[in-house]
Amino acid sequence: MPVFNIHHVTRYEYDRPVKESVNEIRIYPVLDNEQELLYHQVNITSNPDVLEIYDYWNNRTGMFNLIFPHQELVIESKLIIRTLRSGTMVQNSNGSFKELHNEVSNSLVLLELCCIEEPFLSNEIRAITDEIKKPEQPVAAFVEACSNYIFEKFRYIKGITNIQTTLGEILKLRSGVCQDFAHIMLELLRSNQVPCRYVSGYICPNKDGMRGEGATHAWVEAWLPGNGWAGIDPTNNVWVTGNHVKLAIGRNFNDCSPVKGTFKGPAKQSLSVYVSVGYEDGHKFEDITKVKMEKLSEDDIDPDILASFAGQQQQ
Repeated sequence: MPVFNIHHVTRYEYDRPVKESVNEIRIYPVLDNEQELLYHQVNITSNPDVLEIYDYWNNRTGMFNLIFPHQELVIESKLIIRTLRSGTMVQNSNGSFKELHNEVSNSLVLLELCCIEEPFLSNEIRAITDEIKKPEQPVAAFVEACSNYIFEKFRYIKGITNIQTTLGEILKLRSGVCQDFAHIMLELLRSNQVPCRYVSGYICPNKDGMRGEGATHAWVEAWLPGNGWAGIDPTNNVWVTGNHVKLAIGRNFNDCSPVKGTFKGPAKQSLSVYVSVGYEDGHKFEDITKVKMEKLSEDDIDPDILASFAGQQQQ
């Protein structure tokens, strides 16, 4: 089973001192029968105390604050992890929509994960799923068809969207990155009452290359009747394999953002993200992303205003 050495650095810089920075981080790998943690070290500017909790979706979450003035916040994660997935496809899953509805009706969590995010887009989403869905089609086959549709009809282009881009805008652009494709996939599945959830993590490139490789990544898990949760990556049109490392799950990106928080002060901020993935043979893949952040105007802002920031868009 593959072992990956992942180095992830998130760096916020401010053009003047800020204070009272309160933060949440979800950079701890999910520990289950598909992943084995071998080593993990988290380093944060000034080494604050980190309170660890498990959130609503059972994600391990770190919470910390920097009270004193500072012009830089660096959050570094050094991770060695072994993935245990066989990579076997779930194409042989023949559970029907009738079986799915029976399972969903007995679970409040699954019901919650069937609710669409954008009702006003229902006609556009329905038009796509009407094109995809076939009579008597198993749930797994429908999930695959949604992934294939996104892979073929949407272009993978970095920089054309950001974390504020809406579903409606993504549908018009027919372009984006993994975060956008995951959100479209969620809406397609939920419009047909398939429970599904957003997954945040990393994708570790294989010999053939993968879109979004080396950077923070996003995909979807769908509930298959009789099988349970199964991960599928619409950015690469594959069921999740041992090359995917999972950090957090939720209804959407907001539940899984690697870093988010607030700070007090009128500073302009910039964000850069470095991710490297190392292999047992010594090979290493690196990705550096600089993210444009909204600039705050000194003329219009009280110096004690609370400004917010979120983690980087997942590629």
